[in-house]
Amino acid sequence: MKKVNFKNIIWKEEKHYVAQCLNIDVATFGATKKEALSNLTEALELYFEGESSQFGKNVRKIERSEIVTLPFRYA
Repeated sequence: MKKVNFKNIIWKEEKHYVAQCLNIDVATFGATKKEALSNLTEALELYFEGESSQFGKNVRKIERSEIVTLPFRYA
């Protein structure tokens, strides 16, 4: 069994924590950080279920990720 490390981000949104995988467009939430990450692991397992032959096709390579504030104006 191969192992791959995904880059994930987690943040608090009102009462819940949101966990998102940056390599795959998959996100989920939980009441705690631990629960959100556990739910993300499960969501990724479901996403890749039966896809072992094409695993690398849908995975984006994320190198130096950085959180950046971007000023945005709206009316």
